[in-house]
Amino acid sequence: MAQKVLVALDQGTTSSRAVVFDTAGHMLAAHGVEFPQIFPKPGWVEHDPHDILDTQTTALRQAVKLSGVDVADIAAIGITNQRETTLLWDRETGECVHNAIVWQCRRTAHYVEKLMAQGYGDKIREKTGLVPDAYFSGTKLAWLLDRLDLHERAERGELCFGTVDSFLAWHLVTGRPHVTDATNAGRTMLFNLKTQGWDDELLAMMDIPRACLPQVVDTAQVIGTLDPAILGRPIPVAAMAGDQHASLFGQACLHPGMVKNTYGTGCFMLMNTGEELVSSRSGLLSTMAWRIGGKPTYALEGSVFMGGATIQWLRDEMKLISTAAESEGMAKSVKDTGGVYLVPAFTGLGAPWWDMYSRGTLIGMTRGTGRAHVVRAALEAIAYQSADLMDAMAKDCGHAPTQLQVDGGASANGFLMQFQADIMGVNVVRPRVMETTALGAALLAGLATGVYGSLEETAAVWQRDLTFEPQMEDYHRAQLLAGWHKAVERSLRWAKE
Repeated sequence: MAQKVLVALDQGTTSSRAVVFDTAGHMLAAHGVEFPQIFPKPGWVEHDPHDILDTQTTALRQAVKLSGVDVADIAAIGITNQRETTLLWDRETGECVHNAIVWQCRRTAHYVEKLMAQGYGDKIREKTGLVPDAYFSGTKLAWLLDRLDLHERAERGELCFGTVDSFLAWHLVTGRPHVTDATNAGRTMLFNLKTQGWDDELLAMMDIPRACLPQVVDTAQVIGTLDPAILGRPIPVAAMAGDQHASLFGQACLHPGMVKNTYGTGCFMLMNTGEELVSSRSGLLSTMAWRIGGKPTYALEGSVFMGGATIQWLRDEMKLISTAAESEGMAKSVKDTGGVYLVPAFTGLGAPWWDMYSRGTLIGMTRGTGRAHVVRAALEAIAYQSADLMDAMAKDCGHAPTQLQVDGGASANGFLMQFQADIMGVNVVRPRVMETTALGAALLAGLATGVYGSLEETAAVWQRDLTFEPQMEDYHRAQLLAGWHKAVERSLRWAKE
């Protein structure tokens, strides 16, 4: 019998990708298609829903073509996606009523302020594990319903709300299932982690009709088959997971205490806490790791809004580099930043600061500051923000993790990974397959369809590539972190009226 293969659809913030794996976790082919970012106003970020769907379909077809595999040998497809990004579409036509409101978008900050002023902050945190913020989907959906006067249509069930996983499932799977998985539901600020369902009190707080919400399913579960018009035959679509949860699974962080950090558009650090729903005292989020067989596994999470997007900003807006790869050599061309710090709070700051009104700050410049110093400061900023997350996890758990597993595009940057190990004082481990978000989605789909018989079989797929060991003296690390925190203080509350 021919070797079965698994396919992951990895719909991200700046591109849609598809990756084909064999069951040993080897990447057979991948294809990605970038799409435009839309910035209607300062702090607002949108995507055209047609761009999301078209690029994802194109990426899938091209990846399968490049792999050379027979479509008959594809055992299952898994979907992983940018989280929190909010879409609202007509249940009959599938057409969205508005552009997708991206997770980075700050337009609903005043909605969050209103909820806090009404005393709902603690209740939201208790039920959802989330810090009330414009980052999450709930207030984005409330904004759409209010701004477009769609409450009555939503109450009649004429509209479908969903995050990107739900949107893709509805458009790509036969029968148009209106579903989302528990990891994505957990990022809406509407989902109760303890009851594992949509919460009526939270819906009432934000005036959101239950009739527009998707059914919540397990992370590894067959939800239907791919529309045969796409690849020529129906294929089980057997997993849905937010990108960071898929990455945690793909990194084989299956046991409590294991930590991974993904360096994508943002940086997202998750620690598996097992069956225990840990409440953070340090500004982290309690969230789903995944739900399999109806059983939830939880995690602690810290979010950095500007990770790889900071490098993209250097390239596209500031024209300081021509390619992302160029940043590594430029950073190494100077011995340090010359005292320069960049705080890339372009869309506010996430954990542990949670300041919707902080803004980007470049500080410490002198007449001797050059292009390389700014590029190096940008890379170091990614590591500093991640170090703050690790420190918060150590405070919540009472002990510091001894190892950090890394993935995502920017983890290929050797300078960044070494500085990350230095500034954290822990080993940073990079796997052979850095497409761990896609790998996690593929493994989850394989688990749901019996390609793998157990969680342990999926974990055996993970392989180590390189370990970066800390080399920095403690006093130097403390000095650099003190400067970073001083710079962050300067950026806070900048846009507050």
